[in-house]
Amino acid sequence: MTMSHPQSYEILLVPEFTETGNSGTGGPGQAIRSAVVEATGETGESGYPRYSGDGMVADIDPATHTVEALLVDGSEIDYGLSARIAERHGPESGPGNGPESGPERNDD
Repeated sequence: MTMSHPQSYEILLVPEFTETGNSGTGGPGQAIRSAVVEATGETGESGYPRYSGDGMVADIDPATHTVEALLVDGSEIDYGLSARIAERHGPESGPGNGPESGPERNDD
C-alpha cells in the first residue's frame, strides 16, 4: 500500500529576517540547521502526518507543504526562527537539490 503523501522532506531552520548592509531591510536568512525527516506512519497531535529524523520531529500538511508542528532536539524552536521544507524526490536528491515549496512556518 502506498501513502498519498511524500515519504520524506528536508526541513531548513532559518532566521526569519536578517539585517542586510546599512539599508535596514531584511530578508530570509541562510539555514542554520537542516534535517531530512522520514514519514513515521503516525499522525501527530496536529492531525497531520508525522515525520522524524536528524533530531527533528515535525507534523507536515502534505497538501500545502506547511510545517504545522516542530520539535528540534525535543524542544520548540526559538522565536525568530522558521521552518521551510523542500520535498525530496529520491536518493539522488540531497540538501538544496529539491524545489523549495510551501510557506514558512510562523511560530506564534
